This record gives sequence, structure tokens and C-alpha cells, in this order.
Amino acid sequence: MHHFHYRGGVLHAENVDLREIAARVGTPVYVYSHATIERHLKVFRDAFASRSVGLFYAVKANGNLAVLKIVAQSGTGADVVSQGEIRKAMAADIAPEKIIYSGVGKTDEDLNFAIDAGLYQVNVETEGELMRLATLAEQKKKQVAVALRVNPAIGAGGHAKITTGTEDNKFGISTADAMRLYKDAQHYPFLKTVGLAVHIGSQIHDLAPLRETFVFLRKMAEDLRAQGLPLERLDLGGGLGVFYDREEEAKAGENRVQAYAAMVLDVMHGFDAHLSFEPGRLIMANAGLLLTKVITHNPRAQKKFLIVDAAMNDLARPALYEARHEIWPVKEGAASVAYSVAGPVCESGDTFGDNFMLPEQDRGDLVCLMSAGAYGSVMSSTYNQRQLAAEVLVSGDQWAVVRPRQSYDDLIRADSLPPWLKA
Repeated sequence: MHHFHYRGGVLHAENVDLREIAARVGTPVYVYSHATIERHLKVFRDAFASRSVGLFYAVKANGNLAVLKIVAQSGTGADVVSQGEIRKAMAADIAPEKIIYSGVGKTDEDLNFAIDAGLYQVNVETEGELMRLATLAEQKKKQVAVALRVNPAIGAGGHAKITTGTEDNKFGISTADAMRLYKDAQHYPFLKTVGLAVHIGSQIHDLAPLRETFVFLRKMAEDLRAQGLPLERLDLGGGLGVFYDREEEAKAGENRVQAYAAMVLDVMHGFDAHLSFEPGRLIMANAGLLLTKVITHNPRAQKKFLIVDAAMNDLARPALYEARHEIWPVKEGAASVAYSVAGPVCESGDTFGDNFMLPEQDRGDLVCLMSAGAYGSVMSSTYNQRQLAAEVLVSGDQWAVVRPRQSYDDLIRADSLPPWLKA
């Protein structure tokens, strides 16, 4: 559920007319709903009310400082995959002891930073990383809590590019190697092996592969304990999908989160490890939209192109994953025209899809790409030397720019000339 709705025939974010934001900030602009973020965090937490679990928001979904501040104020931790995300989370007042550090390519610089910060947990994904972390921790004489991320050879996800749990994926350690490495890790005095971690993909609606994965992880944990090895935590990752279609979302409601929690609690019943979860898309996708303006029409024999000022550099998901975001008009009306909606970038792939049924749109009208709060702004670029879009956070009848639009001067200043070209 989200807090974007029509009032008097005009689309609002909570209590704010989107036309006001467009007039004052310009377009394209990302708009986030504070109330929706809080609601989604609460729904997930409430679903696990019968058991104490750890909730760590996946920063990669949306790393805006204002979003992370809402996360921090809710008492939620952070799941990060880079040193930059650690720093951003800490800047938003998420305590280091509430941060899990995942990622398959951590450098020595990254690991040193993580050791010094004193994070809740480092999820180790390769044998080489485990050895390097042990060496660096010993050099610093600082203990590090470590979980081994296991690749269970179980794949799931809404697209091949967001599946992470098969042997064809780069993530995690194979089962046999993980069992061996978990035992070997006990010999390193500054590594505290606390448990196992898993994450098999993103945008998962079918609970069957998740259940299979969690059954597998519990069995592996029981085998480690049977060998007398310490294990106090299981990190079950994220990946539970959202609905990008309003009818599917309304039909499923919050039952999918409750069904997911019921499945996890059933699989883990009687097993006393502390469970952690890393939702990202589930929290942010439907909490944000991309507000854009109609530039022009470009009719073809088979299509009616509607060219808007948002493009693939602003929202890459359709070009990367064939994703389809619903498009809502800011001014409500009868959906009478089937548009193919595209951006101005010089790529045929700069399209948001075909057959969007909308009221007839004129130059200057506003439309919204819905469910764009996750993997939207964070994946944007300046391709075609386009400015990065602004971001706005709405709370009730208040709103504020939480990332200003990049200026053309900023765009140019990002580069520098070598001495021999300055003359």
C-alpha cells in the first residue's frame, strides 16, 4: 500500500499536489512518501511480532540520506554492499552495530574500514576474502563478527539479472566449501564466526524456492552445531517481491508479507538462532514515483509515441530488466489513448513500454512512473550529459528537496582537463 492518491481529480503524494512540486522543482523529479516508508517497515516488523528478529534495510535500493534517516528513526539497521553505503548509513545515524556488510568484491581498504567501524556483521563471500579479513583483523587486534554467505544452488527472482543463488552467479560460497571454511575460521583469533547468510535473488513472489533455501540453511546450521561449532545467527537476506501493477498490489495487499513471515517461522520453529532480514525493494519501490512532463508526440502507423522528459538515464529498470512501471496521469481522466511512452535519450532502448492507456496528453502535461522508489535514482546516470534528477520527500502536507537537481555547471565541473589541454 502507498500514499499516492487522487484528490479533486489531481494526483497527490500524501497531502501534496504533485503539480506544485513540478512547478517549483521542475521535472523529472523523484517523489518519496515518508508515511509509506514507515508503513512498509512496520508491516514487515509486525509480521514477525511473535519472534525477535533483526531488520536491516538494503541501502542499495535507495540510499538517499533522508530515506536512511527514516530507517534509522524506526530502529532499523542497514544492509550495505560498499564502503560508500557504510558511510552513508552512518551519516544518517544508523549505528555501526546495526550494519551488515555484504558484497562479493570487498577490497582491503573496504575491509579495514569495516573492521575499524565495528559493524554488526561482515558477510564473507569468498575464501580469499575470509583469509584477508583474518589477516587484517589480526594486524589491528580487533575482533570481527563474520557470517559465511552460502550459495545454495537455488535460483529465484523476477529476471535472470537479479537471480543470485545459482552456480552461474558470482555470489556466495558453495556448500562444501562453506562447511570447510566455517570450521577453519575457528583457528583465527580475531574472527568470530556467528553464522550463515543467504540471498537467492530479488523480486521473488513464489515462496517455494525461499522455503527450500531456508530449509537447506537450517540443515546446514544444524550440521555445524553437531560438529560442536558455534552458530548464533542466520541471515535470510531479502528478495521478497513487490507488485508493480496496482490491481495485483490491491489483490495481494499485505498478505504476501504475512505469508512470507508464516513460512519462515514455520521453517525455523524450534531453532534458536537469531534471524536477520534485508528488505529493500519491499520497503521503497511503492514509496516513490518519478514525476515527468510531456515534451511532444511522435505518431507512427502502429504506435503513438508520447515523449517525456524522463529517460533511461533517470530510470534504467525498463532498459535493463524489461521492467514495466505503471504510468498514471497527474490529472485524472478517462483512459482513452494507448501511448508508447519514451524518453529523449539517443537510444532505441529509451522506452518505458507500449500500450499505456491514458487520458489524451498534451505538451506540458504531467505523468508519473509509479513504483520507482527502489532502484530508480540510485541507478541513474548522466548519459547524454543529462542532469541527475532532483529528489523530494513528502510528509503530510510538507515537502522538501532532499537532493537538488544537478546543474549544468556541476555536470561540467565533474570533469577536469590535464595541463597540456589547458592552454
